[in-house]
This record gives sequence, C-alpha cells and structure tokens, in this order.
Amino acid sequence: MKDFTATELEIYLKDNQPLLLDVREQWEWDKCHFENSKLLPMGQIMANIDLLDKTQEVIVICHHGIRSMQVAHYFSSIGFEKVINLRGGIDAWTKQIDNSMTLY
Repeated sequence: MKDFTATELEIYLKDNQPLLLDVREQWEWDKCHFENSKLLPMGQIMANIDLLDKTQEVIVICHHGIRSMQVAHYFSSIGFEKVINLRGGIDAWTKQIDNSMTLY
C-alpha cells in the first residue's frame, strides 16, 4: 500500500488512470468529488467487495484520509495488489490543488 499527498497524486494522475474510489457518504459526495471517481461508502465495502477488481490500481479517497487509510489497509490485507491512500483526503486536495471544490 502507498500513501500519496495531494501534490503527489496530482502528478501521478497526469500519467495514470487508476480507479478513484471515494469511500465517503452520499451527502459528502454531493458537496464535492473527483470527476470520474466511483462512490462506495465505507459501510458498504464488505457487501460490494466482489464488484471490485483486486488487480486494478485503486486510489482510496475520503474527507481527511482516515477512512480511506482503513479501507486501503483492508484492501491490502485481502489481496488487492495496487492500493494508494490519499493522505489528507479531499480536504487536502481542495486546499492544495483545486480550490474550486467545496470545503466542508
């Protein structure tokens, strides 16, 4: 498992197209989210785990990076091969990279 800062992720996304998996709740997603990301709230991961490809590179995103870190560790423990956590979450991304996103 890797852990990227917002700046590292911005650079990485220029040359890579991983699955951007947002594990926040719907109401958080409605406030702001990455274009082309997939919403799968943390509480629904277990019930939907078979919908995800363990070989696909996945970047896990949440509000501040805590839930996403837990999900990323879980994914790594069950055999996901390429997992990256966004450290600081979408909050850090909004503050450092894209201030057009809504802070909450």
